[in-house]
Amino acid sequence: MVKRCDWATGSPVMERYHDEEWCRPQHDLQKLFEMLCLETYQAGLSWQTVLNKRAAFRRDFDDFDIAKVAAMTPADIDRLLTDPAIIRNRRKLEATVNNAQVLANWPAGPDFATWLWAFVGGQPIRHAVQSTDQIPATTDLAQHISREMKKRGFKFVGPTTIYAFLQGAGLVNDHVLSCDWAPENK
Repeated sequence: MVKRCDWATGSPVMERYHDEEWCRPQHDLQKLFEMLCLETYQAGLSWQTVLNKRAAFRRDFDDFDIAKVAAMTPADIDRLLTDPAIIRNRRKLEATVNNAQVLANWPAGPDFATWLWAFVGGQPIRHAVQSTDQIPATTDLAQHISREMKKRGFKFVGPTTIYAFLQGAGLVNDHVLSCDWAPENK
């Protein structure tokens, strides 16, 4: 019998996300952007809701193509606000466009993925937790990265959102010890 983290059981979309993406190291810029956007939309909502709307977000944001999203206008935002297939929150939609612009205009030097992964020394942080309730909502590291991202112009990147982003992008591995996807069980 397959053992997963408690939060991922009972829903095929949640199980698939848990099994195929969550806590897996990600370095691809476009995928990191998608994960950051999805975590932005999750604020105040369930992760199930976000995953159920993911295909519509991909459609509306051209598969999270950074240059195309960065070029979106206020009229595009107004159009997106009429799409019931996505989460229609003006501030979150504007943050998505803003964050794409930040990434599109990233300064010379280490790219965003390299910059981000440097916070964890290039290796995922492992929290060996027994149960989901031992997983923190945020950490000092997430608070630090949140502040640094805000300095660079990112929006809607509070510490809780960033901690969930770090988990989703695999910079932090919070699979419970009994989970088949925990590194100790591989």
